[in-house]
Amino acid sequence: MDPIERIEGRETLNIRFLGTGNAPGVPVHGCMCEICVKAAFNINFRREPCSALLEVGPHKILLDAGLPDLKYRFPNGTLHSILLTHYHPDHVQGLFPLRWGVGQSLPVYGPDDTEGLGDLHKNHGILDFRSLLPFDTFELAGLQVTPVPLVHSKITLGYCFEHASGKLAYLTDTVGLPRKTKAFLHYWKPDLMVLDCSFPPMNQPPRNHNDINLALAIFADIQPKKMLLTHIGHHLDNWLNEHADELPDNIEVVRDKDRIDMNCLNAVL
Repeated sequence: MDPIERIEGRETLNIRFLGTGNAPGVPVHGCMCEICVKAAFNINFRREPCSALLEVGPHKILLDAGLPDLKYRFPNGTLHSILLTHYHPDHVQGLFPLRWGVGQSLPVYGPDDTEGLGDLHKNHGILDFRSLLPFDTFELAGLQVTPVPLVHSKITLGYCFEHASGKLAYLTDTVGLPRKTKAFLHYWKPDLMVLDCSFPPMNQPPRNHNDINLALAIFADIQPKKMLLTHIGHHLDNWLNEHADELPDNIEVVRDKDRIDMNCLNAVL
């Protein structure tokens, strides 16, 4: 079956998870925990830098650019644009070799962070960096896109995508949600929410990334139809080995290469 199915003459919105790991990834270098040992020998347990690909018709939009092999994954002309959540290395490191490519320029949208990372902004090559402001909705490849502020150690944006096949909120990296972002999501009512969750339940409030407790609280507050957890760390993977069945039915932890068709999701829901 063609991966891009159509409804009412329009392309549906799909999201493919290219990477679902936190900064160390899985396996963690030198770690001998159960999940890291498994991941060292079985690629199905590995987690690459957190990244996703939106597909709508012929257009492909990359969410974050931490994968180091972008120039091989996406030959010239196959990407419509890139959206960056923030400028930490595990979310932009793939841009450093990509920028020296030849051919058409590639739009790269992201937060208004004048520091960026390294010399990306100064020596940008084929990358056309464009700054976004929170809650300033714009159109991209037939999607209505609204950037929303998140809580992180660098200026960070999440993205809310509206399409005929549904509403998708992509919210990573964050620990909790700012008041204005919560208010927007309550009003906007996402069908699918993809949320940062790096840690198992913690006794102390987490820093920079959600733990399971905080992720569940956000789900209860926003009440999307379905929530997917990404930006997973190895400690959470180990916890899930024994506790995955404790998650509510409409909350799942995604893995690298998972794909969601928004039209099919809403048909099931």
